[in-house]
Amino acid sequence: MKVGIFFGGPSREREISFAGGKTAYEHLDKQLFEAIPVFVDSFGRFIKVQPEVLYKKEIRDFYPAKNQNQDADGYRLYAESHPELATQEVAAEIGELIQPQDFARHFDFAFLAMHGPDCEDGAIQGLLEWYRIPYSGPGLMGSAVGIDKILQNEMIALANGQEKKTDVLRHEDWQTGDRRSIFEKIKQELRLPIVVKAPHQGSSIGVAIVQNDDFQEFVEAINQCFFQIELTWDDWRKLSHVEKKNWAQRLANLDEGIGFPVIAGNQTFYHPDSLIKFLEQTFAKNDQIPTLSSNNAEDQVLLEAFVRGQEFSCGCIQLADGTPFALPPTEVIKMAEVFDFNSKYKPGATRKRIPVDTTFEKNQEIREMIALVFGRLGINVCARIDGFLTLEGKILLHDPNTIPGMSPASLIFKQMAEIGLNVTQSLTYFIRQSIRERIRTGKEVWQLRDLLTKLDAGIKAGVEANLPPKRIIFGADNAQYAAAQREFGLINAAGKHRAVAILKVHEEEIYQLPVQIMFKEYVEDVLQACQQERDPLLVRAFEEGKSVAEFYAGAGDLEVKLISLDGTGEIEIKTI
Repeated sequence: MKVGIFFGGPSREREISFAGGKTAYEHLDKQLFEAIPVFVDSFGRFIKVQPEVLYKKEIRDFYPAKNQNQDADGYRLYAESHPELATQEVAAEIGELIQPQDFARHFDFAFLAMHGPDCEDGAIQGLLEWYRIPYSGPGLMGSAVGIDKILQNEMIALANGQEKKTDVLRHEDWQTGDRRSIFEKIKQELRLPIVVKAPHQGSSIGVAIVQNDDFQEFVEAINQCFFQIELTWDDWRKLSHVEKKNWAQRLANLDEGIGFPVIAGNQTFYHPDSLIKFLEQTFAKNDQIPTLSSNNAEDQVLLEAFVRGQEFSCGCIQLADGTPFALPPTEVIKMAEVFDFNSKYKPGATRKRIPVDTTFEKNQEIREMIALVFGRLGINVCARIDGFLTLEGKILLHDPNTIPGMSPASLIFKQMAEIGLNVTQSLTYFIRQSIRERIRTGKEVWQLRDLLTKLDAGIKAGVEANLPPKRIIFGADNAQYAAAQREFGLINAAGKHRAVAILKVHEEEIYQLPVQIMFKEYVEDVLQACQQERDPLLVRAFEEGKSVAEFYAGAGDLEVKLISLDGTGEIEIKTI
């Protein structure tokens, strides 16, 4: 089956999507699928790219092409700062522009590794349905709900009866109303701290927490989530020429700025220098504070009461008959007070613990509530739903994510490993279950059934194949462990060998590791898992998800084995 891997897109999360596209490209089962990388650019064009571009550090390293993005002042800009490129040919070294009506000539299935508006809100899903291309992840209903945090809160409350203090602030009211009165009203309703969210963003973009009874802190948080900046003459005049350029570069960076194009004074600015020139001229005439707004700004912001307790994230997939099946929840322990984009993706910013550090019964209650909400919100195939276990023991859910992050270390893969699936098998699940759900829409039913039958035959043959083992032996060192994790994934994806991970602490302490241990964050976590019994909640989830694991991976064994190696590398298993 030819699988088009869609990555990039026009949203602020395009760099996370870029990383996810590489994961899918590398880890798809090479015995079942041919991966076709498809980059979606800032203008929504589809480019069948050369695989080499996936190994660039970031999108700006390959797109626009160097000869199209030469900037004498050294800015690093995305394509939307060069709107003329929207009608130009794609550079040959990048790839080939393809049209939606021709998708079927290039691939049989679209694997969506894109996030944010236009990418997981039903837009691309609707386009693919129009052209009868089956795609991964939830359908139109689940996608539309999954992008809107305001609607999500209302629908989750209807599904599980939870009570969560929230408010919504419209941009028009913020710009024309009495801001101090708004602050006082919000404080009275929600109490401090106050969480402010941009309702259509993911990856913790557009999230701020107002900790203190400080009006200016509140103004900055609201403006941040509206993706606008109010610049004063006093702030501007303190900047040197070089500092102004650095400020404009930060504005263009999607992980810290509002991004271009920028709207100011009823004008649209695509380039940092043109914006700087406008600001110089504006301040030369008067000291009026200009408002700079992203062209993709929010019209409302969501305000929520700060919840104290344990934060968790729980993936939910489907059994073969479509029944929601919640994976083991992961507790997310933050090392930073505000969990924004940079802290979320910065190494060491969080620690993860599976399951949540609470009772077996409470973990089960979390799973049951996740499965309930997954079904009631019209989501299918897969989603990750976040939540809190409050100090009073209540479960509050929020932010269903219909296309979870797709890096090899993403939570969804860690959780699927706990029922016995590696990354490659998990990706096969996403594709197979997505085809099953597209069949339920009543479009191209017999063609999709034929596609499913062929895929099932391939999966069955792979499970029954007696692949020779390929051992990866590494020491109790984080660098060696990270290298072993990558090798483990690539061997499994190639489909010619069975990857066997072996941790050699010393000659008398050697462990053969099951799949779930290879998704721990650090080697000390691996050692801890080797020396303790498997949590009863994980055992329960494994038993309940056994039908899924056996279909995609065969009869699994998630036990750690203490072994010895002879001179030929043969394994003798000992009892722990």
